[in-house]
Amino acid sequence: MTQFLYLSTVLIWGTTWIAIPFQLGEVAILTSVFYRFALAAAIMLSLVLVSGRLQTTSKQDHGFMVLHGMCLFSLNFVCVYTAGLTVSSGLLAVIFSSSTLFNAINNRIFWGEKPTPAVFAAGILGIIGLSLMFWPELAEDSNKGVDLGSIGFAFLGTFLFSLGNMISVRHNKKGLKPFTSSAYAMVYGTLFLAGLLLITNTPLTWDSRPQYLGGLFYLAIIGSVAGFTAYLSLVARIGASKAAYATVLFPVVALALSTVFEGYAWSLSSLSGLVLVLLGNGLILGIKLPFMRRPKASV
Repeated sequence: MTQFLYLSTVLIWGTTWIAIPFQLGEVAILTSVFYRFALAAAIMLSLVLVSGRLQTTSKQDHGFMVLHGMCLFSLNFVCVYTAGLTVSSGLLAVIFSSSTLFNAINNRIFWGEKPTPAVFAAGILGIIGLSLMFWPELAEDSNKGVDLGSIGFAFLGTFLFSLGNMISVRHNKKGLKPFTSSAYAMVYGTLFLAGLLLITNTPLTWDSRPQYLGGLFYLAIIGSVAGFTAYLSLVARIGASKAAYATVLFPVVALALSTVFEGYAWSLSSLSGLVLVLLGNGLILGIKLPFMRRPKASV
């Protein structure tokens, strides 16, 4: 089941990478994120109620679920979408992959769990590997000049994502299942976004393009309801530090799709990066590669 959840998260979020740009343009970012999670919250809460999986929760639980919604289902996406206006998808992928290191550090701070050397090694391998895979985009960004504000937004969104993971760990320790915590958190995240819309006087405009509507439904239903349920279930099973490595692998899926549909050409740099990413994945999942195994002692 763990392998299924891991693979589902990587494949789902790898495909959402393509849908996100369709949400950028005519509609304000805050409005697009609001639409996404209003739809996701309605579907998620309905599914949980109909299936009878909604657990009894306390006032304290709801307080943490408000924070959960702010970190994982609203502010982090506003930050990442904003960064995506001026930062290439390659640089966003590299920055977001740092969530593996953020989670390892935050796990130590909030839960006293000492990260294993393998987690840090895998995170560093992943970041270097993605940098090599997206090297042409990164080089182009450096030639155009670096937008420090947008990079700051990307890191802030990644850090908020990590904090949301820590709150999810709290829910798991209290016996709350991802179905219940995510349903409530999505509702609170949507309400928080609605408040931001009112405060900032952001209009509820609409984009009539089929790509926008299709992207919205895909991101809400597949990316948010299915994707986050799989990911947070994975966090409950293997911990936040290991689960976060999915953020390193899903850009690889995006590049694979780009190869098929957009003619992306793999180079020596990108292939080397892929090898490093897969090595990091092996470390995270505890896979012993041939050169990592100790030889048997001779008798």
